[in-house]
Amino acid sequence: MEDIKLSLNEKGRGAFFITDGEEQLAEMAIAVTDVDLIVYHTEVAPKAEGKGLAKNLLNEMVSYARKHELKVVPLCPYVHAQFKKHPKDFEDIWRKSSEDL
Repeated sequence: MEDIKLSLNEKGRGAFFITDGEEQLAEMAIAVTDVDLIVYHTEVAPKAEGKGLAKNLLNEMVSYARKHELKVVPLCPYVHAQFKKHPKDFEDIWRKSSEDL
């Protein structure tokens, strides 16, 4: 099982990523504010597609958001599609619009 790591800079921007040795296999670009976790993009290397890595990143991001009591803004098409497909799984953390602020 690959390790999922989180790297954030001092402005709260960064990514969850999965590596195999020195090679990055997948990443989920995010930004963290005081109240939100914004997901911009999820990408999996072609050679690693179909192995559930995007789902692993999604699960890690969701547990991070819950642990830190953040609402998720799913700008990433993959994450947004998962939230729409399984709304009950994510309703506690899904910021659907600015009216939720």
